[in-house]
Amino acid sequence: MAALGRCFDPTGARHGIPTYPWRCAPDGLATRRQLRARGLRPGGQPVAAQVLRPRSRRGPLVAYLYRLDKAKPVRPMTPAKRGALACAMRARRTCPRCCTDAGYVIPASLGVCVPCAYPDDQCAA
Repeated sequence: MAALGRCFDPTGARHGIPTYPWRCAPDGLATRRQLRARGLRPGGQPVAAQVLRPRSRRGPLVAYLYRLDKAKPVRPMTPAKRGALACAMRARRTCPRCCTDAGYVIPASLGVCVPCAYPDDQCAA
C-alpha cells in the first residue's frame, strides 16, 4: 500500500502534474485510448494529469490523462488517407522474396512470408 501512496499526488507537488494511482483517476479525465473509444481526440490540449502503476523491478507504468470537456471529435477519414493506409498495409503483407500477398502482416522477425522462411517444412505450405 505504500507504493500507492507514492502515486497519489493530486496537487502535483511531487511529480509536477496531478498524479493518481492506477484506476483511481477522477471523473472527467481520460487516456488517449479511452478518448478514442468515445470518438474523441485530445485536440492539442496539454496533459491534465497522470496515473501511475507501480512495478516491483522497474519504474512505474505511466498513462497521461486529458480533460473530456476539452476533447475534440476524431477527424473523419478522407479518401486520400484511406488509400494511403491501404497501400501501407499492402506493403506490410507483401513478401519481398516471392512478391506475393501473404494475406497477413509479415513478421519483422522473419522478414519474409512463412513459406519462404521455412521452404522445407511440410506444414508451411
